[in-house]
Amino acid sequence: MAKKQKKTTPERVPTKHQLSKWQRQTRIRRIVIIAAIVFLVGISSWVGIGYYKDYKASTAAWREVMIDVNGVPFTMEYFVKLLDASTAGMNSTLISSNGNYIAYTVAGGITDAELLRQGAESLNITVTTAEIDEALPKYGLPNDSIHQDIVRAILLGEKLKEEYFGPGLNNTMEQAHVQVMLVESQEVAAELIAEIEAGGNFTALAKEFSCNSSVEGDLGWLPEELMPNTMIATAAFNLTLGEISQPIYDATAIKDVGYWLIEVTDKQDDEINALVMLLGSEAEAERIKAELVGGNFSSLAKEHSQHESKTTGGKLDGLKRGDMGSNAFDAVAFNLTVNEVSEPVKDESVQTPSGYRLVNVLDRGNHELGEEVRQKLINKRFNDWLEEQSEKSTIETCLDAEKKEWAMNQVLAAI
Repeated sequence: MAKKQKKTTPERVPTKHQLSKWQRQTRIRRIVIIAAIVFLVGISSWVGIGYYKDYKASTAAWREVMIDVNGVPFTMEYFVKLLDASTAGMNSTLISSNGNYIAYTVAGGITDAELLRQGAESLNITVTTAEIDEALPKYGLPNDSIHQDIVRAILLGEKLKEEYFGPGLNNTMEQAHVQVMLVESQEVAAELIAEIEAGGNFTALAKEFSCNSSVEGDLGWLPEELMPNTMIATAAFNLTLGEISQPIYDATAIKDVGYWLIEVTDKQDDEINALVMLLGSEAEAERIKAELVGGNFSSLAKEHSQHESKTTGGKLDGLKRGDMGSNAFDAVAFNLTVNEVSEPVKDESVQTPSGYRLVNVLDRGNHELGEEVRQKLINKRFNDWLEEQSEKSTIETCLDAEKKEWAMNQVLAAI
């Protein structure tokens, strides 16, 4: 047996849960996330901020302005206090492991809360001290300046939605009732179109073949601005009723499936050395496998693979079961004959980009707004408005990675 090479620890493919989490986090406004953090960690367990009385007010680090929003400054002291409030109830391990994201979220929340305050004020929408004092005990929060600011942002958001964005909506709106599915390849899309045209049920086929559980099947009645993306919206408001769209390529889509090609180059006990490729569809995997001649696995992996190992030509040494976080991978890889390339291995525990969408328009026209759709429209317009406030504002930040780490360490030291 060949001499074993030095082990390299493969970077794991993110799970569907991890990727979905990050996708949600980028879509939701950061100020809402901060409010969620406050509620989820059980802020009622807050033990006070007495720790901060111990620092010297004259210390430059605490007085340094970290964020400035249209001339309104926020110091390191404020940032640390809000970090502390947002992590109340969390243990030190959880804070440490999520420190970068927490610091990023809180910093963004400071900016968004101030943009919200300034923008609402320009619309003559404000929150009184009495309203804040009344809301604090409802949320189980102490009455201090940090929690007053948190509650002010929450109440301002609610008022804007109720008094500004909500009243502007009509009871009816031009909408389309559509069915949608995302499939892995043009070949699969063509097969499904033929099956639907022969009498197959679109929704049933979507449940079986769609590669994205968040956008599949019957979407119900939706206005154009709430369609999942512009391609679906274009199809929904231009196709003939009952017509199935041609396969629409979507490079931004994320599929809940991938296909491995695996070649085991060495085996010893419960470990293997392997060359791997992760591809976006079975058809692509079949095409790439047909090109595997003359030991060109590594070059093809560098060109086509969606796994992190592509930078080393798909080479992963010293793999044990579980290292890849994929049962589908393990079931094949640890049973392959050395130097044999596997058939495409379907893996629904990974995610790969791009796919083909099929859209079916069931109906279209003026339709009454359902309450859920109405709330989604209000939230979208609120978020768009807040984004506009950001784009036309002057925002400066001095919070680099080193300062965020320093701030998190102050919070951890107080636990």
